[in-house]
Amino acid sequence: MTTTAGGASVAGGRTAWARNLAAPVRGFLHAENDGALGIAVAIAAALVWANLAPDGYASLWGTRLSVALGPHELGMSLREWVNEGLMALFFLVVGLEAKRELDVGELRERARLAIPVVAAVGGMAAAAGIYLAINAGGHGARGWGAAVSTDTALALGALTAVTRGVAVRLRVFLLTLVVIDDLAALLLITLGYTDAVSVMALGVAAALFGALVALRYAGGTWRGPAVVFLGVGLWVALHESGVDPVVTGLAVGLVISAYLPSRDDLERSTALARSFREQPSPELAYSARASVTSAISLNERLQYRLHPWTSRAIVPLFALANAGVHLDRELVARAVRSPVTLGVVAAYVVGKPVGILLSSWMATLSGRGRAARTTTWPGLVVAGTSAGIGFTVSLLVAALAFEGELLEEAKIGILATAAISPLLAWVAWQVTVRLPDETRARNRRGLAPALLDLAEEVDPERDHVRGAPDAPVTIVEYGDFECPYCAAAAPAVAEVLEQFPGEVRHVWRHLPLSDVHPRAAMAAEAAEAAAGQGAFWEMHDRLLADQGRLSGMDLVRHASELGLDTARFADDLHHHRFAERVTDDVRSADESGVSGTPTFFINGRRHAGAYDTEALAGAVRAAPRAGVPAQAA
Repeated sequence: MTTTAGGASVAGGRTAWARNLAAPVRGFLHAENDGALGIAVAIAAALVWANLAPDGYASLWGTRLSVALGPHELGMSLREWVNEGLMALFFLVVGLEAKRELDVGELRERARLAIPVVAAVGGMAAAAGIYLAINAGGHGARGWGAAVSTDTALALGALTAVTRGVAVRLRVFLLTLVVIDDLAALLLITLGYTDAVSVMALGVAAALFGALVALRYAGGTWRGPAVVFLGVGLWVALHESGVDPVVTGLAVGLVISAYLPSRDDLERSTALARSFREQPSPELAYSARASVTSAISLNERLQYRLHPWTSRAIVPLFALANAGVHLDRELVARAVRSPVTLGVVAAYVVGKPVGILLSSWMATLSGRGRAARTTTWPGLVVAGTSAGIGFTVSLLVAALAFEGELLEEAKIGILATAAISPLLAWVAWQVTVRLPDETRARNRRGLAPALLDLAEEVDPERDHVRGAPDAPVTIVEYGDFECPYCAAAAPAVAEVLEQFPGEVRHVWRHLPLSDVHPRAAMAAEAAEAAAGQGAFWEMHDRLLADQGRLSGMDLVRHASELGLDTARFADDLHHHRFAERVTDDVRSADESGVSGTPTFFINGRRHAGAYDTEALAGAVRAAPRAGVPAQAA
């Protein structure tokens, strides 16, 4: 979407979204896929390095790095800086994404939290139970915490890969599950694997966290730097308290709210930018920049900056620092028989999916749980097998619980889950998509309906509709006839209508961005005046195809070339007879949280992503039909 001036060009035929990656949270799935690939490469590199030069591998990551301020010194090995420092940023991004889902996403209806929360607890409990059953009374029993936590990046990456990104509801379910999983696992580290705790340092950490929560109610662009300052302070306080400071990231992420940009804020930013253009002073430059920055939530701004780094650099670096195991015949032979290795593998490969499925079923025994179920039972099997990958937190806990041979055996088990579980998830998905239509339809009965983002339903008696009137999929577009990105999107919408004959209808609603497109409001009224003579779509196509001709005389010329009654048309424009009709569309856009153009809704759900032919066609295929989510799996 864009609210930039009409002078902006659509470079190379790419949409504003594709060029600017407007909000990284909407690229979360893509980044997680890249991150999973980066982890796989890093694991392979770590294994090669640890086996070709084991002394060099151990020496480098054991190198001590210290930061000193006067008499105070904070020193750790390079591996510890990665594990406790950089990984806090990874958990920060996970917390931010979860908070966004809670604020403006699928989980804003709190009842939908019930199933994934119960599933997360059930999956962890089953995994722990299987591990302890195998290691009961042995030296490996202390490491049960290494067998319970799902790796966020690898699990989401595996789900994206096996489903090819179409199972959106499964992704939300799995994301929620792994966040609860991470919270529980980090709490487990704090309570179960911390030897001594400094009460004073923990009190300081609690005070800093309280200040972070209070920042939610503060305004101004200074909140960003304040969050960074308090977050760093919280990390240091937790480190000094003896609690693993990696929990800082998740805690901070979950208190940073997300919100959609309002049109009022964007218009204010435009006015300040114009004032700066007329009078380029430092004060106006700062005001314009601050206004633009505050229009986007701090949640999304942080994700935009951090997510590519955490998924594609930090987590692979963590894998490189921790996955190096010197494999020899003796270790492999020992691992095959080791209760620790076997316990870890069985816990993830069997315990996780079974626990997730059984606990989800138990949660549906109540009416409320049944109403909040968002995925089918076959889908839950896919999610459960995807969740059977232990890596990040597992390695953290293993390093705290074990040393020497037991640690090496645990690492082999953890690495094995990263190979076995994605394969099982792929098999489960292949079975799911090959189920008979009747079986799939039966599984979808009782699913919670998709949450609708479109505030005002389509009314064929009022709205402008192109395509089959009774089509199962409706694309509602809020557009601006002077917006270059709307013009760029028009051919894609037309191609989708041709690609899905009888299945898709297109609805246009007006959102003239008058602060940046001065002729857009008059053009919208012209389209309505043409509609009064039965030629809305003909005028719609002409205005988008020739955005350089939107003056009053040009609009009358368009009407003449379309064979309309130009006297009536000009009189309608002169007296603004259709201004109220355009205002009604703008009001409905505000109620739906629309702030830029083009914004698409597909069967009532906001389309977040590119709006080229491929993206829109994919969204049409995944759209809910007749109240049933097509891609609920």
